[in-house]
Amino acid sequence: MLTIHHVTKHYGKTKALKDVSITIPKGICYGLVGPNGAGKSTLIKMITSIIRDYTGDITFNEKKLSDKSKQKLGYVPQDIILEEDISAISNLQLFGNLYGLKGSQLKERINEVLTLIGLQDRGKDKVFTFSGGMKRRLNIGCALMHNPELIIMDEPTVGIDPQSRNYIFQMIEELKKAGKTVVYASHYMEEVERLCDYVAFLDRGEMVENGTTSELLQQYAVSSICVKGSNISVEELKSYGMVSLEKDVFLLYTEEPLQAMEQIISYCRQNSIEVERLELVRPRLEDVFFRLTGSNLRD
Repeated sequence: MLTIHHVTKHYGKTKALKDVSITIPKGICYGLVGPNGAGKSTLIKMITSIIRDYTGDITFNEKKLSDKSKQKLGYVPQDIILEEDISAISNLQLFGNLYGLKGSQLKERINEVLTLIGLQDRGKDKVFTFSGGMKRRLNIGCALMHNPELIIMDEPTVGIDPQSRNYIFQMIEELKKAGKTVVYASHYMEEVERLCDYVAFLDRGEMVENGTTSELLQQYAVSSICVKGSNISVEELKSYGMVSLEKDVFLLYTEEPLQAMEQIISYCRQNSIEVERLELVRPRLEDVFFRLTGSNLRD
């Protein structure tokens, strides 16, 4: 459905994107993954034609992007784009009008979208009375008014409650069942693992790797060990493999997890170190990203 071919974008002397190529099939959820500043939002703005000054090609249904193809795209920006002093229905009506919806067709579509985003009982309420999660859901609803084939979401769950996050996940599953294609940009890897069929890793403007989630886990993921304890030497852990710090625990990535656990236990006994946690952790996409780039997604 969407092909991004050798795309490069400069901001002055800074390269925001460097020779990125991606092919996105129809009817799937495709994850764009990377830390803040990796180039995800820049790429999305190029797909939606907000940014037009770049080298390379982007095609939609085998044709170059045009005003006609934009009618089939729905864009959910990271920022909230709602008019807060009017109702949810009025916001949806505004975006429906922008895409040429009128009369009974517009009214019917507003009701469909309100049901999809779970706000059918709050349609007449003004947006400033909504929670952050409800605003996020309405933000998505505005991008769905013209029933687009491709929906592009840029960090749609930033700063929302778990209930609204789960509702957004359900919405994406429903969109996929309806044959829609979703591009989902995020640095929350657990969301990507749950929702996305394909993933592209972006780091410092470059595409590090891409493929299905199962392919990436099979090819790159290594076992990791969660280690927590007072006075544990990071340098000692690094002698057994790559080490990252997540919150208050160390994650040690190693091809020989059982052997490494035995060595850590022996080291802690010899040095009278009390271990609070020492356990195997199942491979995750975040581990794959760390292995490929040497950095955590939230760095």
